[in-house]
Amino acid sequence: MILTSKNNPLIKATASLKEKKGRKELGSFLVEGVKMATECIRSGFAVEYVFVEENHTFIPQEVGFAQEQIVYVSKDVMRYLSDEKTPQGVVCRVKLPQKALQKPTGSCLLLDGVADPGNVGAIIRSANAAGYNEIYLVEGCADPYAPKSVRASMSGIFFTKLYFGSREEILSTLSDAPIVVADMDGENAFTFSPPEVFALAIGNEANGISALVQNAAAHTVKIPMQATQESLNAAVSAGILMYLLKSNYFTCQK
Repeated sequence: MILTSKNNPLIKATASLKEKKGRKELGSFLVEGVKMATECIRSGFAVEYVFVEENHTFIPQEVGFAQEQIVYVSKDVMRYLSDEKTPQGVVCRVKLPQKALQKPTGSCLLLDGVADPGNVGAIIRSANAAGYNEIYLVEGCADPYAPKSVRASMSGIFFTKLYFGSREEILSTLSDAPIVVADMDGENAFTFSPPEVFALAIGNEANGISALVQNAAAHTVKIPMQATQESLNAAVSAGILMYLLKSNYFTCQK
């Protein structure tokens, strides 16, 4: 059977996940595209449904989807479900993981009010690549499960642990990990010797690091740049620092 009506209860509920209110009410989020859907099911996330546009070449059963999870829809319904201008023809409805705050097992990230969903997703992507397996997001950060963030994470969202809380709660959780703040008033990151384990804090795009996190920081570092450039994009800065501060680790990798 192919669902053709946007008024179908399942379709309407799933489309509501494009908004934060819908994600909060239903406890689910959307994943789009064949590659993301494949990595989502293989990562062990709890997939409720996979919606496939009629006549699409994707065969969900071949990558591990069960028959009861598969819903075929018309082209118009797929456009309704998709957050993209050009839908890819495959959308998963996935349960939000529920994780209580836990102390990090290694170097981690603290996102201190990063507000742009694309930046949050790109940072998650780089964190997964660079081996920062735990990411702590304070209240006020963009929702990492928003479609734009999920898309920008390029599957990194499936392989990193995301924790949420107030600044006070997260700082208490990170009490054993020296906080390294990224700020233009810090010391040169290229000559800085980081602790063996640390929490790298990335601040808000417009306002930088909050006073509370700055006061809790053990170190402040900056990325040097020419006088003609005032700053770097938050995700770019985070990516540079993640690799730079763990350069000894990566130098030892084959």
